[in-house]
Amino acid sequence: MEARPMTAGSLADVVEVLAGHRLAALTGAGVSTDSGIPDYRGPDSPPRTPMTFQQFTSDTAFRRHYWARNHVGWRHVHRTMPNAGHRALAALEHRGVVTGLITQNVDLLHEAAGSRQVIDLHGRYDRVRCLSCGIVISRAELADRLDTLNPGFTAAVADIEIAPDADAVIEQTSHFVVADCSACGGMLKPDIVYFGENVPRERVERAFAMVDAADALLVAGSSLTVQSGLRFVRHAAQTGKPVVVVNRGATRGDRYAAVTLDAGTSETLTDLSETLPTPRQSR
Repeated sequence: MEARPMTAGSLADVVEVLAGHRLAALTGAGVSTDSGIPDYRGPDSPPRTPMTFQQFTSDTAFRRHYWARNHVGWRHVHRTMPNAGHRALAALEHRGVVTGLITQNVDLLHEAAGSRQVIDLHGRYDRVRCLSCGIVISRAELADRLDTLNPGFTAAVADIEIAPDADAVIEQTSHFVVADCSACGGMLKPDIVYFGENVPRERVERAFAMVDAADALLVAGSSLTVQSGLRFVRHAAQTGKPVVVVNRGATRGDRYAAVTLDAGTSETLTDLSETLPTPRQSR
């Protein structure tokens, strides 16, 4: 199917396209900015070069630097709270308007807001996986181990920049001690999909099924720069489902959208939760 012309619209246009439909939602970092977690690619975001999977696994210095800054950033994300946008999507799900949610975020704020049918496409910040034996432990358990190995480290770090993946940019990491898997001694990695790493196939298939089960796709707060999210927009358009994109700034998926709205997600999703009618039950 050819990409359709982009149509910039108003909130009323969005409501007209989505009203009466059961929606799958796809969210990105822009949904969490009002919770205090910066966006990688928003119009006002500073340039970033996220660590790749290849760097993490092949370079000890890169890995040490990552765990040092993550050890600080993780604590910040753990304290963040859902915002109005997260709560609006949960309310829409509870009314049967949103039937499922695919998020590119790893912050778990959708779950904290009350959403139940959530696919964490890029993983979760609160878990750590061993790349050798596959064992999964909580990030809190690892934090205790890292505190023991690096006493006073977090208290000594004064200047922090938090990033969307529970990361934090800090200067002094050369003496940080990294923890290995306590079961096999293997390499531990956050249970997050890095740049250069593939989303697990089973997770992708569940996300496609979620889009297929809905009548329309609502994208909120994602630039759709990476293929992992854009493929669902293309799929929805190719199967004749209307796509609506709500984001500050243009996205790679705009040309597939029936309507695009250049606006903040918190206020827009709140408006939609108060405006969209509950779909009739299908027979």
